[in-house]
Amino acid sequence: MKLIGLTGAIGSGKSSVSALLARKGAIVIDGDAIAKQLQQKGSPTLAKLVEAFGEILLPSGDLDRQKVASIVFNDAEMLKKLNAIMHPAIGDEIMRRINVEMPSQNIVVLDMPLLVENPRDGMSALVIVDVDPELAISRVVQYRGMDEADARRRMANQANREDRLRVADRVIDNNQGIEQLEAQIDDLWDWFATLADAKPGAGTLTKKSA
Repeated sequence: MKLIGLTGAIGSGKSSVSALLARKGAIVIDGDAIAKQLQQKGSPTLAKLVEAFGEILLPSGDLDRQKVASIVFNDAEMLKKLNAIMHPAIGDEIMRRINVEMPSQNIVVLDMPLLVENPRDGMSALVIVDVDPELAISRVVQYRGMDEADARRRMANQANREDRLRVADRVIDNNQGIEQLEAQIDDLWDWFATLADAKPGAGTLTKKSA
């Protein structure tokens, strides 16, 4: 198995990149999708969130994600509280899926928004999807209907562009259209074949020095 980390800022288009890689045969482990699964109505994780944050459910009983975002992205302590609940649960499910694939010859893409901020050991490579920050903001406002101020707060809570590019093994430029993106994915897929297999324990969080 080759384990490829894939990340980028909000609005960078990493989901588009992972979808194109999936079409080529990659197994995609989507951190955001896992988080949503863990937060489903009636789940233990959702119960913990309600205990921590109070009235954050929609009338249907589902999580009101926008309300949670408005709480945590305006308060560093609230964001820490959210992460303390979600990160261990997400991490356990990620490792379960990686371990299933470990004996295979598959290309496994770990698609996560905070791989630079929370790096993981043993990966074959780290791919950064890069886009001009102002273009990223305009995309999330236009295509996701997100409030611009909210988008900027979320971006401010992520690593900056320079820090991401500094640690990249490969950069995908997503400043232009789908044709340019698809051409880069073809090259990226060929490059994957040259990489070493993931190391034992691949995917575990890198221990931070004291």
